[in-house]
Amino acid sequence: MPWLDWLSLFVRWFHVIAGVAWIGASFYFIWLDNNLRTPPQWKQDKGIKGDLWAIHGGGFYEVAKYAYGPEQMPTTLHWFKWEAYTTWLSGFALLIIVYYFGASAYLIDPSVNAMTPTTAIALGLSLIFGGLFVYEIACRSPLAKYPLAFGIGLVALVTLVSYLSTQWFSGRGAYIHVGALIGTIMAGNVFFNIMPNQRKMVAAVAQKKDIDPNWGASAKLRSVHNNYFTLPLLFIMISNHYPMTYQHPHNWLVLMAIMAAAAWIRHFFNLRHVGTTKPSILVSGAVAMLAITLWVSWPQSTKVENKYAESGLPQATLPKSTKTAGTDAHNNVVSDQQVTSLIETHCVSCHSRSPSDDIFKVAPLGVVLDSWEDIERYAPQIVRRAAVTKDMPFLNKTGMTEEERQLLAQWFEQRNKEPFN
Repeated sequence: MPWLDWLSLFVRWFHVIAGVAWIGASFYFIWLDNNLRTPPQWKQDKGIKGDLWAIHGGGFYEVAKYAYGPEQMPTTLHWFKWEAYTTWLSGFALLIIVYYFGASAYLIDPSVNAMTPTTAIALGLSLIFGGLFVYEIACRSPLAKYPLAFGIGLVALVTLVSYLSTQWFSGRGAYIHVGALIGTIMAGNVFFNIMPNQRKMVAAVAQKKDIDPNWGASAKLRSVHNNYFTLPLLFIMISNHYPMTYQHPHNWLVLMAIMAAAAWIRHFFNLRHVGTTKPSILVSGAVAMLAITLWVSWPQSTKVENKYAESGLPQATLPKSTKTAGTDAHNNVVSDQQVTSLIETHCVSCHSRSPSDDIFKVAPLGVVLDSWEDIERYAPQIVRRAAVTKDMPFLNKTGMTEEERQLLAQWFEQRNKEPFN
């Protein structure tokens, strides 16, 4: 449905714009709060507990934070809430448009767990709002007074959701639901805690009443939670472009490892804002990301050992023009005709100038494989997506077998005289 594609485009575009505004504001205010310095005495006498000078856009800016509040409430007071609300609303709308309207194509993978769209959607919503409920209960419980214990519990919650998601949904669908939970928690922090506490503070200052220190402390804690969630969430937002992560046999563990490394790297910058520089954090974070990369992408042999008879495909040999010197005529080799047949069977329904697929009416990413010239041009991408990451055909709609995937890898190795990794 073309109209749904256009709707998805505009909602996704708006979601990115709103997310940039929200995350930018979050980063700025955490930086601002961590860089406030003790002001001169005359400012302290006015009730200012921290100030900061900055230069930007050709002008000087003076920022002051009051210990209690201004003597008189300003006529215009800027609130930062709609950045969070619009990001969540547009993100949830995008979840519905892409993963719920298209549940059979994007959310359900029969090889992982065959279920109806209704069941899949119900499970997805349960993970998102059930996780939010558990988080809110934990934040309002005595556990919140013990940061280490609370942090361990939060990691356990996200880990459980990551594992369950990958057991129920496609890899892409699983990752996006973990991201939806994190985004919902972040928006919930603004809606359920930060904004109500700020309203209480404004009302108290306007009425010259005492401010409960717990209002500010609680709101600040939730802001810090959101700050550490930002980099993991940004990874999830782009993860659908990188099937080597969500298609990995242990994709839930890959996700948790990347999110942990991202949060750890964020910790370096938070410490740096308060004057503490620990390069060891940045180095260890980079080493962790490198270790994850090596683990996920470590080369594996893709050679096929006499499995052609089991594949049911013709035992053809390479044309004379493409034979390599010294090839044993009795060895099994994969012909260009075999590859063409595989592409026509499993790929062309989507990757064609006139797709026949029921979902994709335009070739994804503009990749068309109607001719042999097209196949040769996209050969590395074809083999990588079909034989290495194995995320194509999409959700394996055409039932490509492991033997057929290995035939493509063998064909590429024959042509290039080197293993494909």
